[in-house]
Amino acid sequence: MFRNIKDTLSRSTAMKASVVAGLAVAALATGVPAVVPGAYADAVNVQAPQVPSFANVVDAVSPAVVSVRVESRVNSVADEDDSFGLGRGFDDLPDDHPLKKFFRQFEQQQGRGQQRGQNQQKNSDDKGHLRPVAQGSGFFVSEDGYIVTNNHVVSDGAAFVVVLNDGTELDAKLVGKDSRTDLAVLKVDPKGKKFTYVGWADDSKVRVGDWVVAVGNPFGLGGTVTAGIVSARGRDIHSGPYDDYIQIDAPVNKGNSGGPTFNLNGQVVGINTAIFSQSGGSVGIAFAIPATTAKDVVADLIKTGTVSRGWLGVQIQPVTKDIAESLGLSEASGALVVSPQDGSPGQKAGIKNGDVVTAVNGDPVKDPRDLARRIGAMQPGSKVEVSIWRAGKSQSVTVELGTLPADQNQASNDDSQPSQPQQPSSEKALADLGLTVGPSDDGKGVAITTVDPDSDAADKGVKEGEKITSVNNQQVSNAGDIAKIIEQAKKDGRTRALFQIQSGDGSRFVALPINAG
Repeated sequence: MFRNIKDTLSRSTAMKASVVAGLAVAALATGVPAVVPGAYADAVNVQAPQVPSFANVVDAVSPAVVSVRVESRVNSVADEDDSFGLGRGFDDLPDDHPLKKFFRQFEQQQGRGQQRGQNQQKNSDDKGHLRPVAQGSGFFVSEDGYIVTNNHVVSDGAAFVVVLNDGTELDAKLVGKDSRTDLAVLKVDPKGKKFTYVGWADDSKVRVGDWVVAVGNPFGLGGTVTAGIVSARGRDIHSGPYDDYIQIDAPVNKGNSGGPTFNLNGQVVGINTAIFSQSGGSVGIAFAIPATTAKDVVADLIKTGTVSRGWLGVQIQPVTKDIAESLGLSEASGALVVSPQDGSPGQKAGIKNGDVVTAVNGDPVKDPRDLARRIGAMQPGSKVEVSIWRAGKSQSVTVELGTLPADQNQASNDDSQPSQPQQPSSEKALADLGLTVGPSDDGKGVAITTVDPDSDAADKGVKEGEKITSVNNQQVSNAGDIAKIIEQAKKDGRTRALFQIQSGDGSRFVALPINAG
């Protein structure tokens, strides 16, 4: 049976082939092209969900984003005899000389070709000549020409040029800058023109996973758009006291600094200011200054050219779990006062070393960074209620804030652990702590002469040559004082004691376990 079916199929196939061949011969005879139905398959066309386009956002915001070119005065041998530069030496060459053409083109690419003669005439009496030293990004925040960028973009500049989206170049002047938040404001003369500008988003509503679009001038290429999502909020990258960055994964590179990151409504969520990279290029980890921070700073810079911040004037460090236990705090939060500065508002209000700042105006303080941001956001002269934890109980003091000095690192945000010199002194043992102590050279506190490398003190960074100035906020002058305080702490049910350690680089607190036996 199978053979008969096979023979039938063979005869049928042969008949079809002869018919097709006959049609082909007939078509050729009549001059009509031969078409074999079903000879080619349809092109692939997948009906998949379409990702929303960013084109509408980009079209709307791009005119508000600018490139920022920064120039500085450079005085070198080449300025005196510019035969190796772009000045007099090449001017003497024939106009059709290849080197002259090459360097003229280079000058134009750097945006100096048309302005070079004017700049040299203008600055002929000044020391040095203007040379490009940096480039970045920025954006308009008003129709009359105020531009936001990064402080680190403009900090070394003597002259500034902004390049609009359509290629127009405009001279700009520096209105003000703030190194603590890395923000700066430039201003261009509108000359009757109204610029497209963008507004601020409420970044408190931004969620991890939201789409964002970064626009800027990477590597000096001009307006470039990249997209990504919000990766994290509240990032501290240890660049300053007000670190509270939004982390995004949109590709951001050198030259993007000062450029905006937008939400899908075309509002500025943050200002690109830093990248994390071991190679110097984008690896998808970029940090943006939140809009809520930038908005207030930019408003102050536009209004006065400076930013006034409240100042408490105390050096602080984080409250670790061990420190909290040693002080009888229920949780490791707040900011531990290492020392108030002489004459500071904090000292005048009675804040002492060993106090823990737990709240400001009734709002709990999470850590030193939180305290620094809150105090810095307040106006100098403001009176604030500062809640502190002292001697096992809570109390409040009223502080009239001062003005944070312009060139001073705010002491109320110093949460670093300084390195210490090693200066051995004489001896006396506190074996349970792994320390040997002796009289200090100045009679204040006790000197640490040796530290057991296997002790908790060594693990906490305590070193020979440092001094113990207090234990549990009580001054000590000898080993006996330390022993008495530790004994009392044991009676109070404490398992740790808080040691104030003094070194050549400053003071800090360390919580050490005490023998409960």
